[in-house]
Amino acid sequence: MTRSDNSLSSFVAQPYQPLTSNDGRSYPKLTVVTPSYNQVDYLERTILSVLNQHYPNLEYFVIDGGSTDGSLEIIKKYEPFLAGWVSEKDRGQTDAINKGFRMATGDYVAFQNSDDVFAPNAFIRVADAWRKAPETDVFFGDMYITDEQDVILEELRAPEFCVECQIYEGMQVFNQSLFIKRERLNQFGLLDESLRFVIDYEIVSRLGVQAGVRFRHVDGFWGGFRVQPNAKSSTIRSVGLSEHQVVKEKYRTQLQSSLGESFWHRYCRLRKLLTFALQGEFGYVRHRLQLRRANQK
Repeated sequence: MTRSDNSLSSFVAQPYQPLTSNDGRSYPKLTVVTPSYNQVDYLERTILSVLNQHYPNLEYFVIDGGSTDGSLEIIKKYEPFLAGWVSEKDRGQTDAINKGFRMATGDYVAFQNSDDVFAPNAFIRVADAWRKAPETDVFFGDMYITDEQDVILEELRAPEFCVECQIYEGMQVFNQSLFIKRERLNQFGLLDESLRFVIDYEIVSRLGVQAGVRFRHVDGFWGGFRVQPNAKSSTIRSVGLSEHQVVKEKYRTQLQSSLGESFWHRYCRLRKLLTFALQGEFGYVRHRLQLRRANQK
């Protein structure tokens, strides 16, 4: 996919107007946690991307690390629509998310960073998928990459979950488009607070190697990862790769497959190509192949 003129800006900038409706259907309770620290330029758009879902069974927490840039004024503006918020010094992003998860009462939980956003109809997609498969433990979808003005730069599509691909190839599931059954976090533990950059890779890998944990890919683009100069991920290269390797080595020993890493690398690449080709996404396949060749130069 080349640069698109499509944008999420109208959705994430639309003023929130509470709606009251009852269509008679059941909705799982969804808890969303937004960790934030001095992200005044983006925080309101993140909050609106949650509230503008108009999801009828939502619990939303904003966990601020003691911002001094005007973020508190934004949080207080939306306080009537939040399940709770705090602004206090913490031990970083992972600590903040876990703080929100401990307050959660939802059936499924998610975290959306304060410089990322949800896409329209994300939560309804989860509810629709849940009605079809309520035993699912992890729902995940596809993701956009956006710029600072919420213009869509790139699409990232996810195939069905494969734990070997998750561990050997890297992230198969994007935290911007991810809901996890809360009881599974209670069972297997919250996010690993020793990590700074790969907390999503670790928790998905940890759940993936557990017997009986059920993943389900749900079609559609749920979220947007924002490329911006001050994003934590902009400095991921050295520390992030080191953390990634530690997590990979930890969970590869828990895989059931006896096949080696080289096999899984080839399999995972072929699997993606075939998945998207069979879906008719030839432009997407061509674009990903071009990116891979460019990165190998």
